[in-house]
Amino acid sequence: MQKKKTAYLYLIITTCAWGSLYVVGKFVLGKVPPFTVLFFRYLVAGIALFPVLKARKRVKIERADYKYIFLMGFLGYFLSIGAQLMGTKLSNASLASLINSMNPVFIILFAVFILKEKLTFQKVIAVIATIVGTYIILGGGSETHQWLGIVISFISVITWSLMSVLVRKITQKYDSLMITAYGMLIAMVLTLPVAGCEMFLTPHVQLFNRDVILSLLYMGLVCTALSHFLWNTSLSMIEAGTCSLFYPLQPMVSVLLGGVFLSERLNSKFVIGAVLIVGGVLVGLIGKRSKEG
Repeated sequence: MQKKKTAYLYLIITTCAWGSLYVVGKFVLGKVPPFTVLFFRYLVAGIALFPVLKARKRVKIERADYKYIFLMGFLGYFLSIGAQLMGTKLSNASLASLINSMNPVFIILFAVFILKEKLTFQKVIAVIATIVGTYIILGGGSETHQWLGIVISFISVITWSLMSVLVRKITQKYDSLMITAYGMLIAMVLTLPVAGCEMFLTPHVQLFNRDVILSLLYMGLVCTALSHFLWNTSLSMIEAGTCSLFYPLQPMVSVLLGGVFLSERLNSKFVIGAVLIVGGVLVGLIGKRSKEG
């Protein structure tokens, strides 16, 4: 039980960090192109993670597991997060966030087929409640005619969900910090040529602005290194489907922080949506605990 409580705490910290990413990113992406931001997130995260990893006892990765580490870096950290940025750019933040709230659905489905986790009635109710809550908070988004952004956002959701299930598979054998660091290293290498093209083609990039540098440090340390390590650690401790139930807390935190720091308006819809999201998470966790009891 203590192990599960620790995992729940890690997941709350993770979703809060990812929620804050939208607020910080709204500022940074106005001055630096998206894949360049992504590259520096991984660069800062790598600088933070690899010295810690070097101090730990090394575990040799089996050759058969190389493909999982590569898929984690390619599918999750490069393709999925890159598609998330592009989907947001081609549609809008609200609509992209709403589509990203579908992650629990795909994570649970992949976990059922790949990891043989059980699909419970409580999980289904929890997913429905959290998606409805997210829809209410975000107002359903707008400009839904922008199909390319919607399709790319769904690609982001599917690839991230698949990556999360694969991480659950390999964190049973290897240290979460190690696979997080290696996955980000792969993504950083893949992102570098795209970022280079962006920097060449984008005029007036304000990369050396003091506020941009501080924001990139926060995004790299907190929103990338810490949060992804905690996410992967949580996946090693409890079922992927249970971890996914915390995911819709992310847009709720994002909207809340937007109201606090960006003076964005919070209304009764936020309260109703928040109650549904938190209630959905609790239904999933309480239902699981009573079943195990």
